[in-house]
Amino acid sequence: MKKMITLLLAGMMVFSMAACGGGQKQETSAPATEAAGSEAADTEAAGGEASDQGKVFNIYAWNEEFKGFFEKYYTVPEGVTVNWIINPSDGGVYQQKLDEALLNQENAPADEKIDMFLAEADYIGKYVDSPYTMDVSSFGFTNADTEYEYTIKAASDQSGVCKGVSFQCCPAAVIYRKSIAKDVLGTDVPEEVQAQIDTWEKFDAVAAQAKEKGYYMTASFAETFRAFSNNCTTPWVDADGNLQFDDQITAWMDQTDNYIQNGYTLTAGVWDQEKTDQMYAKGKTMCFFGPAWYYNFCMTNAQDPEEGCPGDWCIVKGPQAYFWGGTWLLAATGSDNTEMLKDIFETFTSNEEVCSNLVEQDNQFPNNTAVVEKYANDPEYGNTAILDGQNDIAIFAELAKDIKWENHTNYDQLLNEGLQNKLQEYYNGSVDKETALKNFYNYVKETYANINVPE
Repeated sequence: MKKMITLLLAGMMVFSMAACGGGQKQETSAPATEAAGSEAADTEAAGGEASDQGKVFNIYAWNEEFKGFFEKYYTVPEGVTVNWIINPSDGGVYQQKLDEALLNQENAPADEKIDMFLAEADYIGKYVDSPYTMDVSSFGFTNADTEYEYTIKAASDQSGVCKGVSFQCCPAAVIYRKSIAKDVLGTDVPEEVQAQIDTWEKFDAVAAQAKEKGYYMTASFAETFRAFSNNCTTPWVDADGNLQFDDQITAWMDQTDNYIQNGYTLTAGVWDQEKTDQMYAKGKTMCFFGPAWYYNFCMTNAQDPEEGCPGDWCIVKGPQAYFWGGTWLLAATGSDNTEMLKDIFETFTSNEEVCSNLVEQDNQFPNNTAVVEKYANDPEYGNTAILDGQNDIAIFAELAKDIKWENHTNYDQLLNEGLQNKLQEYYNGSVDKETALKNFYNYVKETYANINVPE
């Protein structure tokens, strides 16, 4: 079985390399050192006494978000150096580089072995169902009762063995522009706005109203994709290896066709500059979709002191509950820093001071129900960094109750990206829809030869 899983991981690595063509490494700003074949930034240790374990702790990641939290809130044992090996996620580059290192893990020198690596919801199953991650109980870590259940399930293999933790929970909401909502709907009060967009039929009707007033309902053709895809009742690939379109994916495509044809949205991708420019004060877009991490990662334009519009935003549930993303910390088999692994996992899930700081200082929604409940029920708490003082933790806490971990596959990241990329060519007028879908099927076959696609 271990040999079969190794071959599967190696195969996925080859397909990923074919899809992304290698890619460029993202270097951190700190001085770099060589580790596991990639550029790495060093963080010198400070704090408690080092044990007889390893003196180098290697972490693989795709951006510097968690690195910032780690350096802000975690005290590294004295004498230990932390290396960050960071490669971009786009096109599967991060997975390719990580897979190469994991395949060499057993024979790598102790100081070059991966100790911990990060994974997203779209592909975490590929790693937790492999021998390259280890049972967290093997080094004394126990999941706390305050962790959200779906985050534990996502980090567990098919036998229920947990291989890591998430420091965040990611219920997502509709983030709407108050001034535009006031013009379109006659109100900017969250409860009243929610009542007018609490189904997709109502949401579509408001999109038509917004267009009449000179606004866009969303700023990207793919803006609502996650709200649909995270409510799928079937996986991308069935038990026989056949590609399938869930009714939710089809519904999203139908909605997007309608929005593009009627000018309710832009043809920009979710990460495109054209979309993020709509978050400036001069923007004409009413709604954006995202979780708590979206504030810091995507809405810096909205918070710009000169051109932004901080305070002109509120959040509501929208047409249906969903979640988007999340970062899991996985324990790499072969790590000689298991005591530090345990300490990191506990710090970012059970340490209430750290989890509280993530809320107050970083606008995060932590993976700790006790801390969430504290802020959700605090009449004095409100998010003033981007919202108008609204208690977004209370909203997210309700949304988190509806998160389910179902129908995920190891192919989700590249299939989700691939469908959006190929359809964007259609929406931009480069090809017709039939050709766009045919191009998607060809992309799937080239990326994952084991998936059967329609003729």
